[in-house]
Amino acid sequence: MPKISEFFGISIYVYWREHPPAHFHARYAGEEVIVGIEELAVIDGKLSPRALGLVIEWATLHQEELRRVWAQAQAHEVPSKIEPLR
Repeated sequence: MPKISEFFGISIYVYWREHPPAHFHARYAGEEVIVGIEELAVIDGKLSPRALGLVIEWATLHQEELRRVWAQAQAHEVPSKIEPLR
């Protein structure tokens, strides 16, 4: 489970050979959410509204990079790291 970014205590992961649609996992304070890369909407799980807002803000800034990382993970390559939200 490769961690591709971390900011404000939020960890972002993309798993190898994961099922479609393209998505990433965000973990914070014992909670986890799965977010679709194309629509940047929650597929499953929950985070506090503040943490989820930060995740969506980060994903909006890095959507193209997330697409690339998803493709790398699907090919079972080591996914690239993505800059954290600052």
